Amino acid sequence: MELAVYNSNGQETGRKISLSKDIFGIEPNDHAIYLDVKQILANRRQGTHKSKERAEIAGSTRKLKRQKGTGGARAGSIKSPVFVGGGRIFGPRPRDYSFRLNKKVKQLARKSALTYKALENGIVLVEHFSFEKPSTKNYNSILNKLKVSDKKTLVVVPEMNDNLYLSSRNIQRSKVVLASDLNTYDILNASSIVLFENSVQTIENLLAQN
Repeated sequence: MELAVYNSNGQETGRKISLSKDIFGIEPNDHAIYLDVKQILANRRQGTHKSKERAEIAGSTRKLKRQKGTGGARAGSIKSPVFVGGGRIFGPRPRDYSFRLNKKVKQLARKSALTYKALENGIVLVEHFSFEKPSTKNYNSILNKLKVSDKKTLVVVPEMNDNLYLSSRNIQRSKVVLASDLNTYDILNASSIVLFENSVQTIENLLAQN
């Protein structure tokens, strides 16, 4: 698959780049995508949820009423979960949700996600551009010229540019990531992927590893 390279003014440069079929043209594996996205989201969870159970509630240990003869159920503690203010039964406890996933499965998932984007014509190639100072206005102007400002965009750069990153930070629907940090969730979560010209080689080298 060949894609035209655009400049920051949204005009074609006359050059084209051929995308590797081994990365952008494979048979997508939906289950690999599911596993990778599941792992990414699980690893982001803090797992700090906690509620107090009856042994952790502060309260009197006095027996509330006599054992028999009241016509009601037995009650031995104000901390019982059946009373207002009592502990919670089997409440959540802090835990680690992260899990490991085979490296080749993660590679397959990223290739599958990139293939889906290529099939949807959701990839835009652009030659390198940068800013002398952070400018959200200029960054948004480039997205407009590339006709992706109304979409959720993922801008993939070969190396981090602080001014470019700071320029994009106030735009909710746009995210700048390094080509080496590209993951399946970000690819699928974006409607359009703006690939810097030099990022293509980085991605292909990264995903071609066995």
